[in-house]
Amino acid sequence: MIGRVLPEGVARAEAFDDALPRLPDPRELALLRGRPEATVRRFAAARACAHRCLGQLSVTPGPLLRTPDGGPAWPSGVVGSITHCAGYRGAVAARADVWAALGVDAEPALPLPPGVLGLVATEPERRMVAELSRGVPEVPWDRLLFSAKESVYKAWHPATGRWIGTRAVEVAFTADGLLTASVRPERTQPPPAVRRPAATAPGSGLPRPVRGAYPYTGRWHVGGGLLLTAVAVPGTGSGARARDAPSRPTARLSA
Repeated sequence: MIGRVLPEGVARAEAFDDALPRLPDPRELALLRGRPEATVRRFAAARACAHRCLGQLSVTPGPLLRTPDGGPAWPSGVVGSITHCAGYRGAVAARADVWAALGVDAEPALPLPPGVLGLVATEPERRMVAELSRGVPEVPWDRLLFSAKESVYKAWHPATGRWIGTRAVEVAFTADGLLTASVRPERTQPPPAVRRPAATAPGSGLPRPVRGAYPYTGRWHVGGGLLLTAVAVPGTGSGARARDAPSRPTARLSA
C-alpha cells in the first residue's frame, strides 16, 4: 500500500499488525521503559519496518534511537520517516543525495472529529474540502488534509529543527492522488519553550523557496480502511539516481 505514494529511489516497508520478524534491539526498547505493552509493541513493529528500509539501502545494522526532539535518529547520509496508526505501521528511507527529505503519514480513513478541521485548516482549505467532499464523498478529505500536513511537517522539521503550526502549511489535492503543499513559517510562531533557530538554507533538506514559501509535492492514497500521504524533497543527486534506481517492492513484515 505504501508504495502507491512514494517515488523511485525510496525504500519502504509496512506491517498491518505487531508480529515481529526478530527481537527488537534492547537499546531501542529502552526508549520506552515503563510504557504500556501495547505501546512498546507498536513502537517495535514500526522500528522493524524502519530497519527493513535501512537493509534495502545496505546500511550497516545498528539501533535506531531518537534525536533530542524525539524523532528517529537516522544514520548519517540517510533520511526517513515512520508512521503508525490503528492497524498499520510503516516506514520509508532514502539516501540523502537522492531524496533530501521524506515525510509519510497513515491515518484511519475516517472523518476528523467535529471541530478539528476548523483548528487545522485555512479558509481556502475548508472550501477545498467542502468541494471535494461533494464530488467524491467516499474520501474523508478532512482527515486526508490533516495527514498531508503531518507528512509535510515530518519532512520540514528534521531539516530545520523548527516547529510550525498546521496553518503554516497550506495543502491542495487533485482527485487522482497528487498533493501540493506550501509552507509559510511566518504564519505561526512556536511557544518560547520550543523555539528553534531560523530555517536552514535550501539544500539541507528544504525545497528552494518560491516567493517566500517552501513548496512540497507528494501523493495520497485511500484504501482498505486507511489513508496514506507522503512528500519527498529531491536531493542533489536525485535527477540521475532516482531515474536509474529500480522500483523496490514494498517489504511486508506480516500478513
